[in-house]
Amino acid sequence: MNKNLELFLTFMKIGAFTFGGGYAMIPLIQKEVCENKKWLGEKDISDIVAISESTPGPIAINAATFVGYKTAGFSGACMATLGVVLPSFLIISLISLILTQFQSIRAVRYAFMGIRAAVLALILKALWMMFNQVKKKKKPFSYAIIGLSLVLTAFLEIDAVFVIIGCGLFGLIWSLLKRKEQSNGAD
Repeated sequence: MNKNLELFLTFMKIGAFTFGGGYAMIPLIQKEVCENKKWLGEKDISDIVAISESTPGPIAINAATFVGYKTAGFSGACMATLGVVLPSFLIISLISLILTQFQSIRAVRYAFMGIRAAVLALILKALWMMFNQVKKKKKPFSYAIIGLSLVLTAFLEIDAVFVIIGCGLFGLIWSLLKRKEQSNGAD
């Protein structure tokens, strides 16, 4: 069988039958790639997991991309990535078609209102936990970033991605200035 097709089918099977997110896929990827197909060794898998965790994006997609690349180059990376993503894409597309058929039903509308409320509660809980971490450090700088971020996203409607990038750059510049200030004070 063609290596690219084999990568596609292997990762399509992993994507279709694994529930619980990317970390739940890691043991299946390891079993398929190391034990069944013998494409990579155990050390390669631990390296791939470390790289997948440290790069942006879902860990399962990153791992599939890296396994595909290591196994069959660029085309292998594309096929493995497509294989792991396709089942979720098809399932979500099917669900969205079905939901549009039922969105006029009152029980479905109420269910989604409940889901939205639960999601909001989870977001507020995460916000509260982050606020408590900042509160423990008692840094006015952190409060300023929180307030500025809120104003930029909620009131000025600036895309959150740009706010996150800006905050990261601002924090980096701030820490470099603090480090320089500390080194000048030590002289």
